[in-house]
Amino acid sequence: MTLIEAIKERHSVRNYLDKPLEPEKIEAIEKLIDEINTETGLHFQLVTDEPEAFDASRTARYGAFSGVRNYITLIGPKTKTLEQDLGYHGERIVLEAQRMGLNTCWVGLTYRKILGVYELGDDEKLLGVITIGYGADQGERRKTRPPHCLSKADVEEPPKWFKRGVECAMLAPTAVNQQKFMLTLEGDTVYAKAGKGFFTKMDLGIVKYHFEIGAGTENFMWG
Repeated sequence: MTLIEAIKERHSVRNYLDKPLEPEKIEAIEKLIDEINTETGLHFQLVTDEPEAFDASRTARYGAFSGVRNYITLIGPKTKTLEQDLGYHGERIVLEAQRMGLNTCWVGLTYRKILGVYELGDDEKLLGVITIGYGADQGERRKTRPPHCLSKADVEEPPKWFKRGVECAMLAPTAVNQQKFMLTLEGDTVYAKAGKGFFTKMDLGIVKYHFEIGAGTENFMWG
């Protein structure tokens, strides 16, 4: 499965089967996490066989999820770009999980923080988690806003690589599917801007990774 195929096939999944992750898949995910953390200074961590964070009996607001026992913590140093960095590199893990036959969901609020199952430094923040496992279903495709609402260009007919990038960006998961971003082409430079709203900076990181996959990083530079 290519990354573009993973983008098209991946949907948010909230209900999971009682099926543990295989050791080889845990090893592959942890290897990717280690690579990202070493490369970026982020502190992603995989938590396995931990049901309390999404225990529906704790409070009704967690009832939107079921069967969650594995998740990835979105942790990093307190920097101005933390939210966007977590979105960008978290989506790297999400798409690789899809290629492994696993399902995922970005979660910003509806989970409990369980102390002792992950490390959090004094200079770090936890901004959410990504559930991961075998879905009871494959999720549903979200409605998307049309390309002209999410992008603009300084030419009447944008290059094909830009259109491909926008198409992949349109499929990026965003908080409550708000899609509050704008991609602007000026020459060979692309500007990505987040709109106002919760988690829009993290969303922008996800969008930028999707755009790069569709457009090809050799065709443009970020402004």
